[in-house]
Amino acid sequence: MPKRVLQGTVVSDANDKTVVVRVERRFTHPVMKKTVRRSKKYQAHDEANLAKIGQIVQIEECAPISKNKRWTLVTDTAAPSA
Repeated sequence: MPKRVLQGTVVSDANDKTVVVRVERRFTHPVMKKTVRRSKKYQAHDEANLAKIGQIVQIEECAPISKNKRWTLVTDTAAPSA
């Protein structure tokens, strides 16, 4: 089974080898028929401490690395926005 890959924005890089990525999903509300935005934060492993706050990155599912880390950083897709 292929690993899931999600795209999101780095919201924290304070920890060593860890980044917090906010992934946003959009869906249509079943009753109101209005587009709703929901987001969730994932902790991802960043071995080289490359990602910075504001960057758009991709994370991939992996085996558990620690209590909260089940994702690893794949690549960054954009430069940080000023």
